[in-house]
Amino acid sequence: MTSPTAWHTFLWVIIPYLALASFILGHIWRYRYDKFGWTTRSSQIYESKLLRIGSPMFHYGIIFVFLGHVIGLGVPKSWTEAVGLTDAWYHLMAITVGLAAAIATVGGLAILIYRRRSNNRVFGETTKLDKLMYLMLAITILAGTYATIFESALGHYDYREGISIWFRQFWTLQPDVMLMAAAPPGFQIHVISAILLFAVWPFTRLVHVFTVPLGYITRPYIVYRSKDQLRQPQRRGWEQIDF
Repeated sequence: MTSPTAWHTFLWVIIPYLALASFILGHIWRYRYDKFGWTTRSSQIYESKLLRIGSPMFHYGIIFVFLGHVIGLGVPKSWTEAVGLTDAWYHLMAITVGLAAAIATVGGLAILIYRRRSNNRVFGETTKLDKLMYLMLAITILAGTYATIFESALGHYDYREGISIWFRQFWTLQPDVMLMAAAPPGFQIHVISAILLFAVWPFTRLVHVFTVPLGYITRPYIVYRSKDQLRQPQRRGWEQIDF
């Protein structure tokens, strides 16, 4: 194996750690100084038909894609082999379940992008960074789908013996850049686009991923009181409630 070059180090060491710093510090900054902007910037009021189709497809698809990445990147190959999961079965599951999740994600994303671009009012609610986010998200998903099918399942590259090891080494501050340098182009594009996506994540609508409305569980009910009966005529469905 050849020695890593400065370009390899920049691409697979410096950029990933800078992206991680941007991801962490960006969220801290956004939460402290832009709490009112910590939102999905919902545009449902402008258009809901396409949103009802594209949003569930994308969100459920991306959840399964995320779970697949957790297993593929975080669980060593020796562990799956130890529980009796052979390479053949693992790749079969990756292709069937992973491809179904990828189709749902890509289809949902295509609908959401078409909706956002074809409706002027929805498009007006899209920031420049959100436009960049959609582009990078599309590149990441399409490159990952291509790489999984043509470079892994139909090819001869096992990302669990290369990219997955580099990913785990990354968190121990000892990434072997040559593991990524030896990966096929599709996987390299997929990884670097995902890294850049995480770098801009805090400054886009993606921050809503970390918003859990736990306050709804304990907050009191909202009480609506009617106006004076003499001034407010009785209407069907608005009967007065006695306390």
